Amino acid sequence: MALLLALASLIGIGIAWQSLSRQNTLEQELVRRQEASQADASEARATAKQSQELTRDTAAKVALLDARLAEVALQRGQLEDLIQSMSRSRDENVVVDIEASIRVALQQASITGSAEPLVATLKQADERLLRYKQPRMEGVRRAVARDLERVKAISVVDVSTLTIKLDEVARMLDELPLLSTALPTDAAAAPSTEKPRPATTGKPAAVGVAEPVEGRIAQWWGQLRTRWNDGVKLVWGETKSLIRVTRIDHPEGMLVTPEQTFFLRENLKLRLLNARLALLSRQFDTAQADLRDSQDVLARYFDGRSRKVIAATDLLRQVAGQARQVNVPRPDDTLAALAAAAAGR
Repeated sequence: MALLLALASLIGIGIAWQSLSRQNTLEQELVRRQEASQADASEARATAKQSQELTRDTAAKVALLDARLAEVALQRGQLEDLIQSMSRSRDENVVVDIEASIRVALQQASITGSAEPLVATLKQADERLLRYKQPRMEGVRRAVARDLERVKAISVVDVSTLTIKLDEVARMLDELPLLSTALPTDAAAAPSTEKPRPATTGKPAAVGVAEPVEGRIAQWWGQLRTRWNDGVKLVWGETKSLIRVTRIDHPEGMLVTPEQTFFLRENLKLRLLNARLALLSRQFDTAQADLRDSQDVLARYFDGRSRKVIAATDLLRQVAGQARQVNVPRPDDTLAALAAAAAGR
């Protein structure tokens, strides 16, 4: 019995030791596999990160390629347009160039208010068509000739000449006499400087012959009347030099004091300067208003009998008569003929 028990005990101990060994082996295998799984996970994370970076780089490169592709497509379109423009016919180039130059001349004419740019452009177009000598462009040339005659027929405002006249009036202002300081122009108003002539008798008395009493009385009466007339003339001349009676249409012109004279002239100069600036900026309504005010000031405060005042008034009247808005006609016939020529080809 004891032997059987000992044998059973040894078998149990062997089984237990074997179970313990297998358990240790399993634990070591589990630890090894866990470490391998962790290493694989770390490697997978690193690979995923590299994949994301590679994806971003690839997206950037794709965007750059798309931009370059769009640029190449744009350059290709421009190149095609350039090739088409170079492959145009000679007639179409002439039509396009003339139309472009006419439209630029229209813009310049509207800005400057002068027909000279349009006239020069139409002349150049006529000369070019004449040199071209193409029968199909004769209609365009006839339209250019009609528009050229129509543009030449209008009278354009010569702003430079008008500004020169305004500058001349402004220069003359300091020399124009005012009504309050005007001098008499009548020569009879000057005091008489003639000396009374000695009285003479019609018949001189004979030497050594006694005159009768009646002759002496007549002689004295003649001398007295002559002296009286000379004295009256002298007094009247002195009176006319002190007193002058003149018709005044604008009484306020005589009320200008010497201190106000300077400001009156400067105010008129400012009005003329405003009119000059309005002419240069093509504001003819403003210029007409300033010119009317200037003419009214000249007529109200300045001596209208003076030649200088008359000359200044005439210059202002000339400027006012010529300062007006002039619309430059459009070359519609030429543009229509060019459009027809372009559509026909």
